[in-house]
Amino acid sequence: MIHRDLKPSKTSSFFLFGPRGTGKSTWLRGFSPAKNTLFVDLLDPQTEDSLFRNPNELKHQIEGRKNPPAWVVVDEVQKVPRLLDVVHGLIEGKGTKFALTGSSARKLKRGVSNLLAGRAFVYQLFPFTEKELGDDFDLKDALTWGTLPRLVSLPQADDKAEYLRAYALTYLKEEIASEQVVRWLPPFRNFLGVAAQCSGQVINFTKVARDVGVDTKTVQSYFEILEDTLMGISLPAFHLSVRKRQRSHPKFYFFDTGVKRALDRTLDQELYPRTFAWGFAFEHWIINEIHRRVHYARKDWTFSYLQTTDGGEIDLIVDRPGLSRLLVEIKSTDLVEEKDVACLNRLTPDIPNGLAFCLSLDPTRKKIGEVTCLFWRSAFDEWGL
Repeated sequence: MIHRDLKPSKTSSFFLFGPRGTGKSTWLRGFSPAKNTLFVDLLDPQTEDSLFRNPNELKHQIEGRKNPPAWVVVDEVQKVPRLLDVVHGLIEGKGTKFALTGSSARKLKRGVSNLLAGRAFVYQLFPFTEKELGDDFDLKDALTWGTLPRLVSLPQADDKAEYLRAYALTYLKEEIASEQVVRWLPPFRNFLGVAAQCSGQVINFTKVARDVGVDTKTVQSYFEILEDTLMGISLPAFHLSVRKRQRSHPKFYFFDTGVKRALDRTLDQELYPRTFAWGFAFEHWIINEIHRRVHYARKDWTFSYLQTTDGGEIDLIVDRPGLSRLLVEIKSTDLVEEKDVACLNRLTPDIPNGLAFCLSLDPTRKKIGEVTCLFWRSAFDEWGL
């Protein structure tokens, strides 16, 4: 079994969010052995129906046990948001510890529960990181198929492709259609493909709206849905003014390279090193990997990107409170040269308190101007990730 880097509190209740298939239920069974743990699976139709009709049934089950459970695990709690009122009462009145999992915080955030008003910590589980996979990690596989736990165990490429196609359909069925997140599904289905095609690019909401056949506000709400259902992360444009940063168009990165390729229907296109598609997938994967490791390390770092009017760009800017700002260029080349970091060298002096790095497949550490060039794995070690 692959060890996960998630390290939640063992003395306080917590939410564990994560996209479907990231292994939340499996991880929780290892976190709290079943001997003195009550597991409540809301994916079971009878359990969901019973607790939907009478949320207090959970309280009755807990109080009816001879030995109070050390933990109560409620899987996919967003299916019955009213349960959180009961959970809240048990935490306050009985000191019961809860681990609450979900693949979407959307319904919970918009409900009366407000995520238990801070009485439970919030964590997130992602697909495997390179660090978690260790010797089993293969970069080409990660770029091509992603690193969802079930997928990593499948040996055949055809099986991996079928799993990812099914994953995309399940997302539409379970997260969007059954939860009635959107009123009319066909435009959102079209939107997913368009959003996947522009993943990692600056979002032109007007163009996406035109391609999907809806208005701009609807497209903006669709991207909010993707974030709320944990299908990706949004990178705002960098600016020293937070207000101006919020007004600029963001980038959006799907949470997994394999899922992204399933949604834009490129799974049958093999990735080859030294091609545009390979470089784009490498950048996508690196940004996700940094995001995952920062979350697991519980660092309050924030991410943005920079694109200037004359075409200059910095792939990732990481603000670290109390530390220098990281300015990151991502290149899939195995030999970094001056031309690869020319733009970063030009832009670095204009960004206060910035340290410039180029992450690549080049195994040789070097300094070119203001830029420290590192093999990508070495950068994570240097940044404490």
